[in-house]
Amino acid sequence: MSQDELTQAILNVIKKEIDSASKVLPTDLLSNIDIAPEIEKLIEKSGYVSKSKYDSLNRIAQELEQRIIDLENKIKD
Repeated sequence: MSQDELTQAILNVIKKEIDSASKVLPTDLLSNIDIAPEIEKLIEKSGYVSKSKYDSLNRIAQELEQRIIDLENKIKD
């Protein structure tokens, strides 16, 4: 299961529970709640990151590694 699928599954469960609670709570209160960022933080605390964040970090690491190789080559010359 990908990160996006996991996030969507968790959001679906939470939305289902909120829908149940909406029968008791005012609708204005529930429409202003944005839970996605908090879910993302919880998932990241478990050691998971989104594919886009992983790809970005991986690209940065590769660029840094190439810079180190280039610097080492300049020192040898």
